[in-house]
Amino acid sequence: MMSQMPQPTALSRCPSCAEPLESGDRFCGACGYDLSAVPPQPQDTPTLTMNGATPRPPSEVASVDWPIAPEVDGSHAPAPVHLATDVPGTDSGGSELPAGKPAMSGSTGVRFDRPAEPDDYPLAAPRPAADPRTADLPPSPAGTKLCVACRAGHVDSDGYCENCGHAQPRERDHMEQELDAVAAVSDRGLRHHRNEDAFAVSSTALPDGSPAVVAVVCDGVSSATRPDEASLAASRAAGESLLAALPRGTHPQQAMHEAIIAASGAVNSLATEPETAQEHAPHQNAPACTIVGAVVTTSLLVVGWVGDSRVYWIPVDRALPPVRLTEDDSWAAQMVAAGLMSEAEAYADERAHAITGWLGADAYELEPHTASFKPDRPGVVVVCTDGLWNYAEAAEEMAEVVPLDAALRPLHSAQVLVGHALDGGGHDNVTVAVVPFPAPPQGAGSA
Repeated sequence: MMSQMPQPTALSRCPSCAEPLESGDRFCGACGYDLSAVPPQPQDTPTLTMNGATPRPPSEVASVDWPIAPEVDGSHAPAPVHLATDVPGTDSGGSELPAGKPAMSGSTGVRFDRPAEPDDYPLAAPRPAADPRTADLPPSPAGTKLCVACRAGHVDSDGYCENCGHAQPRERDHMEQELDAVAAVSDRGLRHHRNEDAFAVSSTALPDGSPAVVAVVCDGVSSATRPDEASLAASRAAGESLLAALPRGTHPQQAMHEAIIAASGAVNSLATEPETAQEHAPHQNAPACTIVGAVVTTSLLVVGWVGDSRVYWIPVDRALPPVRLTEDDSWAAQMVAAGLMSEAEAYADERAHAITGWLGADAYELEPHTASFKPDRPGVVVVCTDGLWNYAEAAEEMAEVVPLDAALRPLHSAQVLVGHALDGGGHDNVTVAVVPFPAPPQGAGSA
């Protein structure tokens, strides 16, 4: 058993003569040095510098002659502060700095000899900010607009505010129009960089003086060249054609057919314009869009379409069934019509929204669809693009989101429907027109 008595320090050489020692020696065999007198080794490890060398003993470290702080009395006044200028130093070449010059001055661009700065900086009184809602803003120069964000700067030619730099919404990003008996709203949506939908709403009088209300909605084909121009051209041409034909006594269904033909011609003409002619841009296809329209009179409802934009009939009495009045020109509709797939299967397929009919110079064949109805009860007609019905496809689903007072507040109802699509994700442009049926008596006119 190991003894509990203090053991001599185990050394390999004598501290006096450096002769080798044997284990257990209490005296050096060469010089007789008492090995029990060797001080014990320190218990801690030596401190090393970052380069691994053992630091020099304190006695070997060069001392620094720090200035002595002046003595202070026993009061609670703060001790004086030593500044960098109180410490002698050398410049970058090792020469002693002249007296009175601060260390580090000149070599680093940092100055320590600047005058004392005040504790507080007086601030100029802020100018009162004008509330853009109530302030008298200067009139905009002719042909310019005020910024929608700051309401103070003018919008330059590239669509940005000269004051705050805010990008201005384009006119077609969100459009609304309301007449006495029809209203429409179109929105860019949340995913598209521009609005490729367009609409035209108007009212006129038939030869007997009874009212006729018109709503046309067009959806640009995104894979085509300039789809936004195609939808705008088609909606305008169809609307103008209906306003010209109906007062002459043309049957509304025939007038709708002619309007679709006129819209097709307007879109076809875009393909022949020099900037998009095939010889200059062979990789581009012709502008294209879909079209759907409705004419509402006091007793007749006429719809017409090419493509996959739709018309829904929603009765005022929601206990009665709603109806979809159009059939899509689409791959899914063809599969269902041929009995090859159920409607649920067809519309779940990734090819469901591939259209088989459209307006454009590269359309296979123009086949306008028209239909007429004589509802025996009041209701509203919903004319829309797939940007809406993607979020309310079945007629029953559409009826659930149409407000109950839609016949009395068509603009509010159109806004609600667009909001429903945006809340659902807004993956596409959204356009909807709401037309009460029957057309209420009103003065003739158009917009």
